Amino acid sequence: MPSAGVEILGMILAVAGWLGVMVACCLPMWRVVAYVGQNIVMAQVIWEGLWMSCVVQSTGQMHCRIYESMLGLSADLQASRALTVTALLLGVLGIALAVAGAKCTNCARDPASKPRLALASGLAFVGAGLLLLVAVCWTAHTIVLDFYNPLLEETQKREFGKSLYFGWAASCLLLLGGALLSCSCSCARAQPGTRAGTGAGASAATLSHGSRARYSAVKALSLDGHERRDYV
Repeated sequence: MPSAGVEILGMILAVAGWLGVMVACCLPMWRVVAYVGQNIVMAQVIWEGLWMSCVVQSTGQMHCRIYESMLGLSADLQASRALTVTALLLGVLGIALAVAGAKCTNCARDPASKPRLALASGLAFVGAGLLLLVAVCWTAHTIVLDFYNPLLEETQKREFGKSLYFGWAASCLLLLGGALLSCSCSCARAQPGTRAGTGAGASAATLSHGSRARYSAVKALSLDGHERRDYV
């Protein structure tokens, strides 16, 4: 039962992290215009994401433009796009393996293969979390370098967007969920041995008790088959 609870908790955390990856991937808020210098009085806000850039006017109107060329993007955005999409695919694979290896499902024909499926699911979620973490940290590092670069104009400097925070939170959930799924696999492997050892100990104790009982019964009898109390 403890391994089943750990498995369910790991699946919930991993699925929540995978949803966070989707949010971070879709929101065009990886980079936000920095309010420094003369930019404080700007009448528009610029958002830059993996797939598009948006301009929000002070009146509330928003205009978004999809990137026409992938090769025209910076190296960090290209890498972040590839790593985030790979993390999404690994999350889908991890969810499928987790459902197949769950103890409450009958997707796997051989019940003995379920711990291996749970372990593979945990590794897939851990890999997705690491890929997303690399993508988010790479983009954040580039933003920090550009912000303190004196050669860039103030209008070209950016700050962290909300998508980065979603990415950090989602990567933590994926890593934690994958680790819990792997732990549930090890717990499931340890329980049968413990039960077998307990059963063997109980059987040995029963045999020992039965031997002592038979020995006492034989000792209580005399050579001619009469009990000792018949001679008193």
